[in-house]
Amino acid sequence: MLTAKENMRETVRGGNPDRFVNQYEAVSILMHPYMMTQPLLKRGMENVVNGWGVTNSFPENVPGAFPVHTPDKIVVKDFENWRDYVHAPSLKFSDELWNICKDMYAAVDGTKAYKAAFVAPGIFEQVHHLCSMQEALMDYMEYPDEMHDLIKYLTDWELELAEGICSNLHPDAILHHDDWGSELNSFLRPSIFEDFFLEAYQKIYGYYHSHGVELIIHHSDSYCANLLPTMIDMGIDVWQGCMHSNNVPECLAKYGDKISFMGEIDNKQVDFEGWTYADCEKAAVHAMETCGMKHFIPCITQGGPGSLYKGTYQGLWDAIDDYNCKHFGFTKEQLEAQRLPISIMF
Repeated sequence: MLTAKENMRETVRGGNPDRFVNQYEAVSILMHPYMMTQPLLKRGMENVVNGWGVTNSFPENVPGAFPVHTPDKIVVKDFENWRDYVHAPSLKFSDELWNICKDMYAAVDGTKAYKAAFVAPGIFEQVHHLCSMQEALMDYMEYPDEMHDLIKYLTDWELELAEGICSNLHPDAILHHDDWGSELNSFLRPSIFEDFFLEAYQKIYGYYHSHGVELIIHHSDSYCANLLPTMIDMGIDVWQGCMHSNNVPECLAKYGDKISFMGEIDNKQVDFEGWTYADCEKAAVHAMETCGMKHFIPCITQGGPGSLYKGTYQGLWDAIDDYNCKHFGFTKEQLEAQRLPISIMF
């Protein structure tokens, strides 16, 4: 029987997995000093400023924190002169802080799970965090030269971040967040997206791959089917967050030999007040039986293990386990023995 990590490797490589990967069971999401030094927003917190000068709030009635873009809080007031406003936070950290992170990585059983450094936000998100979404989308059209310069600035900072992560922590996977669309379409047309972001991500993901990182797991819980050729050229190994609207079986048939898909179970299918195990089982079984096992991981589409409503992630976990036991002859005890406990995953 394969460990969870071995089974995920076989799935992603199109080899011979012996069961479906159960969501994030083979990915241990770990921090690094930059993430640890940034404010951690909890529900109910308002107007918290991060290292980039971006103000964030996490109201009670929304699923997550997001930048506040009232005129007085937008960082970039004049995009033509963005350098006057954008000042990257330092990536120089004490040995003590690095050692805390090293201990976290050392504590993970690397035979059962990938040690995945968590990086967020990505380049596209950082741009609209600094400028606001509406202004950023107009700036791509009105100030392409300045936008290319800003993206290069952000890319250089991310490359410095990657250097610190790889030289100190040696992860074998990266979970990198950057949402590139809504549920129904990408925010930018593919040609524009490629023009601004292909080279940047080739540099970032190329650096990680060349420094010991086996899997680039890119999270974008959105429609990105039209961006897949560019995502493949970027070096993404696993697209996490592929929503149902992408027609994942069709994407697998077209691109499955070049990139793997982790998702297909939208939060709205299972993650709501009054959800039941039957809801989780229906969504999980449909995902598995329509997408197949190779190059596909059934998973809630949000960008990490967990759910908005208590117990939903566990419900999906149990449904996928039940399917693996029924169809592949394993016991729950055997499955548990090959992975990290769910209790330490989120």
